[in-house]
Amino acid sequence: MIDRRGFVALTFAFGGMGTQLLASRDTRDVIAIGGDVTEIIFALNQGHRLLARDTTSTYPAAARDLPDVGYMRRLSAEGVLSFAPSLIVSAEGAGPPEVIDILRAASVEFAEIPTGYDAEAIAQKIHAVGAALAVPGKAAKLTADTHAALTAAVDRAARTDAMPKRVLFVLSTQGGRILASGTNTGAHGIIQMAGGTNAVSEFEGYKPLSDEAVSAAAPDVILMMDRSGDHAATDEELFALPAISSTPAAQSGDVVRMNGLLLLGFGPRTADAVTALNRALYPT
Repeated sequence: MIDRRGFVALTFAFGGMGTQLLASRDTRDVIAIGGDVTEIIFALNQGHRLLARDTTSTYPAAARDLPDVGYMRRLSAEGVLSFAPSLIVSAEGAGPPEVIDILRAASVEFAEIPTGYDAEAIAQKIHAVGAALAVPGKAAKLTADTHAALTAAVDRAARTDAMPKRVLFVLSTQGGRILASGTNTGAHGIIQMAGGTNAVSEFEGYKPLSDEAVSAAAPDVILMMDRSGDHAATDEELFALPAISSTPAAQSGDVVRMNGLLLLGFGPRTADAVTALNRALYPT
């Protein structure tokens, strides 16, 4: 039996006949890891090339029809390689590290897409994905369109007359502990773009906060992802937590929930995220 790669090689061996065969067969050969990467691939009109995607890749709807290789930080090398891809396009930070080492050592092209939380980072992502897929022209156009939309959205947000609201992004409330965002995160970046102020700036990344630290942060608004399961919390549960109950946000009942991939993806739809968050922070 000839496997998928053997078939490709065989068609090339027959010259013009091989070209015709290739044109008529399914050319899916890419695995996407990372919701932002998958979204960019579809925005570049290359979704037809995807064999599979990871669990975080839920947009657009067509992505959810693809086989799932698992959560991007808990991948299995065997599971990914079982699809026999020619190319793996992965967001930076996928893992575990030993699995990524195996994927890099396999006879498969591996492209790691850099992360980042500003307009320049989005442009770099799009160009990197376009280069990996050999569609630089499409990437250049998507970059220009995305940059124009994001610039307009950020400019509109900056025209807000109200005092910037202090926003606390809460990633999780498991066990009553507040896991919140400091600086150098997607949450910090999107809050600033939308005209808010991150209520926590004493550390980088995501860390659990003490009740005293949350009270001292004095957020006007709590920002969360609209998730379900163990990481979810109703408004009543959230504002009943001792860490949050005394904050201005609890007193006003001001909580904003948004789709996580839209909010933190930093991709082609970030302008939409900026506009939606700005309107939620400053509804009048």
